[in-house]
This record gives sequence, C-alpha cells and structure tokens, in this order.
Amino acid sequence: MITRRDLLSTATGLVGAAALTTVGVGGPAHAAPRPGWRGAVSANGWPIDPGAVAVFPVSGAARTVALHRDAAAVLLHVARRWHYEVQPLTEGRHTVTGHTTDRRVAADWESNHLSGTAICLHPHAWPIGGAESMGRREKLIVRDILADCAGLVRWGADLTPAKLSHFQIDAAPDSRAFQRIAAQVGGWERHPGQGPGNGADPLAPDRRAKARRLERAQA
Repeated sequence: MITRRDLLSTATGLVGAAALTTVGVGGPAHAAPRPGWRGAVSANGWPIDPGAVAVFPVSGAARTVALHRDAAAVLLHVARRWHYEVQPLTEGRHTVTGHTTDRRVAADWESNHLSGTAICLHPHAWPIGGAESMGRREKLIVRDILADCAGLVRWGADLTPAKLSHFQIDAAPDSRAFQRIAAQVGGWERHPGQGPGNGADPLAPDRRAKARRLERAQA
C-alpha cells in the first residue's frame, strides 16, 4: 500500500534531485556527488565490520533488517514500537533499512549505517532534509520510545540536517549503560507483553516527564 506520505516524499525527492543537478555547456545534467566516508569506524564510534552484521526479523512486520549484532536488540525495539504505534512497516516498499556497504553519505551520521548501528523506518516518507513533518501524536510516541532506550538512541529529528525516519545508537560499543539497556529490551523482545510500550500510556505524566527531559538533553 502506498501512503500519502510516500507520494508526497516522492514528489519532494524529484524536486530535490532537480535542485542538485547542474547543466554544463554542451553536456547533460549531472547530480552533485555525495562524499564517501573513509573512516574505519562510523560517526558514533562503532567499528565498520561487515562480519559483525546479521539479518534480523522485525516482530509483527514481516520485514527483516541487517544490523550489528550488539546493536540489534535496541534498534529492533524501536522498529517494533514504530510498527505498532506510529505507522505499520507493512505499508509501502523498502520501509526498513539498516546496514549498508555504500560509503556515500549526505551527512556524517549516515555513516552509522556502515557499522549496522542505525535504522531507517519509512525513509521514503521522511527523507534527509525533507520538509514533511509528523503528527503530534506520532512525535509523542517516538519521544516515549527514546525514553525506553534511556538516551542511548538518537532520533534523526534532533540531527542536522534532520531525517525523521532515522534512529542511531548514541553510545560507544563498550558502554556499560548501553549493554544494560540492550539486555533489558532484548528481554522484552523475547517475552512480548513486558516492558514499556506494551500497554503503558505514553501520555502518562511520569512517562511524559521522562521523555521531555531526554528531549531537552538530546535536542
């Protein structure tokens, strides 16, 4: 099913592509090249190691995504809640993207896909630098998801340029806090019905207060 956002983002993408072309004298139009990431680690400090990447199913969405094994539990938690509470990942094509070997990046933080520590959900609906916003309800839920992850996941809405479909690990690979959260949300994944996001109200005062504190810290 193609959503209204997909159609709008396609039109936005066509306009953006036209803006990135130049016409040379006597020659065709050429897109401006994207710089390549040259580092051995991604922008968040994780090693770029294809051997550490595996393919995982996204619960309930009939989708799979390639992620770093140590980052997968947390990013899959984000994807699961997005699927059930923001927009089904079954709507549209290529609704989930993770690891890539393409080193061309439009912003440094896109390099986190090279290490498998970033995920995009409906990237065609919310492209990098895209003008289309998100409803208040959806934003509240995303902020609640980030609070689940204790500030160890960063949302693309808080990056420059913004990309509302983007989520990345915002901790070093040896972070003990991240390892604790990964174990915790991994338990929620193995035992559905447990943990925040499962029957809890994102609008509950204590949860909203936690989400607001994190938003101020990450914005």
